[in-house]
Amino acid sequence: MKTKCMIVDDEPLAIDALRMLLEKFKGIEIMAACKDSFEALEVLQNKKIDLMFLDIQMPEVTGLNFLKSLNHPPKVILTTAYREYALDAFELDVIDYMLKPISHERLMKAINKYYEYASSDLQISDSVKNEVEEDDYLYVKSDRKMKKVLFKDILYIEGLKDYVHIIANQKNIITKHTLSELEKKLPAVKFIRIHRSCIVAMDKITAFTANEVEIGTEELPIGRSYKNEVMRALKFKFDKL
Repeated sequence: MKTKCMIVDDEPLAIDALRMLLEKFKGIEIMAACKDSFEALEVLQNKKIDLMFLDIQMPEVTGLNFLKSLNHPPKVILTTAYREYALDAFELDVIDYMLKPISHERLMKAINKYYEYASSDLQISDSVKNEVEEDDYLYVKSDRKMKKVLFKDILYIEGLKDYVHIIANQKNIITKHTLSELEKKLPAVKFIRIHRSCIVAMDKITAFTANEVEIGTEELPIGRSYKNEVMRALKFKFDKL
């Protein structure tokens, strides 16, 4: 069954750009594209919508205020050119928060998150699996070599300015990348960013609180702006154990 989605954005070019990206996903059906919250409300009243891509900065009623007004909203992925609304957005239990311009890779990550939350067994929808053949490893340059790192071996990754420190089973690697660059190469259902300088493997977490996660003997802090998303993801995952 296809995921029925709608786009809400006051910029026609932004709608067209997102529509072109979404049309590459066979498991996604675009039911409507609306230029404001009033059109969007009418669609929600007359059609079944599973997922809404919602812009924040819109005339008259902002995306956040529109979302607050809904009693039973669909799952929401926010699209915006502004970073400063992230904390407010995740308090509204949105799936993801994408900054424009949106790349195919970033959209894939957001859709994977949607299927992670929507599926009781935390599996990515077959429609997405069929479109993307995800390797179980990556190569990084270190000590003048391209070194293979298996995803299953990674414990966590620390950002060190222009370098990252990959802490893995039986080996640690320092490579010249930013953390954001490396984050795009990691499968979203296996890894989560808990701080601006730290990404962790979810299956390696042995304990967590509202302020930190534990991986073995390491205690890693959760950044304030990441807390809501991290708590949702971890509680969802560990409640299923």
